Amino acid sequence: MLKRSEFADLVAEQPLLADGGTGTTLVARGVRPDACFDALNVAARDLVREVHESFVEAGAQVVETNTFGANRYKLAAHDFAFRVHEINVAGVARAREAGARYVAGSVGPLGVRLAPYGRVPKDEAQEAFAEQIRGLVDGGADLLILETHSDVAELEQAVLAARAVTDLPVIASLTFTRDDRTLLGESPEAAAARLAGLEVDMLGVNCSEGPEQVLRLITVMKPHAGGIPLVAQPNAGGPQRLGGRIMFSATPEYFGEYATAFVAAGVRLVGGCCGTQPAHIRAMASALAAPARPLDIEVEEQPAEPADVRMPSERPTGLATKLASRALTIAVEMEPPRGFSAARLVAGADTLRAAGADVINVSDMPTARMRMSAWAACHLVQQEAGIETVLHFPTRGRNLLRVQGDLLAAYALGIRNIFAVMGDSTSIGDFPEATDLSDVTPSGLIALVKGSLNAGLDRAGSSIGDPTSFVVACALNVTASDLEREARVLKRKIDAGADYAITQAIFDAERLDRFRALYEEQYGPLELPILGGVLPIASRRHAEFLHNEVPGIDIPDAIRKRVGKAADERAEGLAVAVNLCDELRARVAGLYLIPPFRRYDHAAELIELVRS
Repeated sequence: MLKRSEFADLVAEQPLLADGGTGTTLVARGVRPDACFDALNVAARDLVREVHESFVEAGAQVVETNTFGANRYKLAAHDFAFRVHEINVAGVARAREAGARYVAGSVGPLGVRLAPYGRVPKDEAQEAFAEQIRGLVDGGADLLILETHSDVAELEQAVLAARAVTDLPVIASLTFTRDDRTLLGESPEAAAARLAGLEVDMLGVNCSEGPEQVLRLITVMKPHAGGIPLVAQPNAGGPQRLGGRIMFSATPEYFGEYATAFVAAGVRLVGGCCGTQPAHIRAMASALAAPARPLDIEVEEQPAEPADVRMPSERPTGLATKLASRALTIAVEMEPPRGFSAARLVAGADTLRAAGADVINVSDMPTARMRMSAWAACHLVQQEAGIETVLHFPTRGRNLLRVQGDLLAAYALGIRNIFAVMGDSTSIGDFPEATDLSDVTPSGLIALVKGSLNAGLDRAGSSIGDPTSFVVACALNVTASDLEREARVLKRKIDAGADYAITQAIFDAERLDRFRALYEEQYGPLELPILGGVLPIASRRHAEFLHNEVPGIDIPDAIRKRVGKAADERAEGLAVAVNLCDELRARVAGLYLIPPFRRYDHAAELIELVRS
């Protein structure tokens, strides 16, 4: 094991050469790309040791352990979450057996999104990193390399975990997209400055697009690194798919030329990442042993974009004004069409506007059924029916880049109100094989909109120009089986900046009272405006279906019997809805009508009865 002072003296004396792509070399030796590489430390010990030996023989002084994904989250995908410590200890052993001069414990991203944009709290992420790092330390690693991170906030948690576990040297390395930004949009200059404020012994770049880009990134990061030594471990160029295989184009000779360029730029640890094999490292070792004239590469530092926080300058939306006035607000949910014609949708919206609706809520892929994109439907309704809309914005199925891009697109089309929801799982819809992973939770989406976009910034703090002025709703289920959890989640959404809440269908107004009492007992007055959900019952059979088969809907037995005994079940269901609206009016800021079976004419009838 190295002391931090020893490592500092070592890299000050001479640059060190690290190994290349362990995963690439394992695949080249027959391992399936979808295998759990980390588990091979135990299941295929000789193979892993031989890969490490090939890099040592090529001249690598620092060998990284085969533990890039050996954390509880990534190992869980292979049912190995309980083997974190074992696999990391074994990873160090395999590198040590190969004769590595220095063994660097490799720690990659967790593979999950951190709060507030994801579901994993920072303290939980830090503990996951610490769990892996304890295995590497117990195995006898000389230093740690926290590599290929695209989220500086997550990398910060990894550094904090490392410092809580050990005093070994720590290398913090980021990866960047082809536009020289992290995946979350942070510039190399800003990222370097943040890392320099942590207890790291080296910082820099690995993976990314190839040697030329990494040299450019290192050059612009250096003035912001606070004198901390730099690391550069690029991919062998950009990946391309040929004949069903991922191939990298950069030759060993090309890497050899860049090795001396990296050192000339101030790098003290050079090596390779994806696509680099022992031949690449051998070429780098030869170049470093007999340095050639460094490449003359001109690097132009991009001026930093101003990150001035500005408040939205637009007037409040009609919905926001109505809520502020405390007058009864009526919103109606509508579904986008299955095809590209929105004529029926627009006609229905026009009918609802004439009946007295204040706003149309356009759902997005309800129950995971394929429909026109909701933001297009919102735009058409506003343009052709002349009524304000609320865009349902599910986070499911969108990565963080897509979330921000879609929000800006919606704003450009005149949409100012959004409803932050998780969305329905694709497993219950038209295309159950479709992926529905998400980077952001609903509370994270609210924080992103209110704290960043509405301040003229993207998630990374870079300017987007003029700020947006979105009004954001959050979901609330007052009939949830775990009301304490629902209250806790609502508090998180309120803290994130939610402007109002929309409930699921309510069939007993006292359920709202009970939820409010529970919330206020724990968190104080619930001052957030609420739109109470009202779903008119079409028939007894409809009521039984909703009660028994739709999660979150609880219809009292008395109401189901009342509708079932009526001569005209639809009319009785409408009367029940009117009664519910009357009971809710004293409790909520407005009503959220959910027409069954897209019968918008029935919703219009209910609006007229409520307004009268």
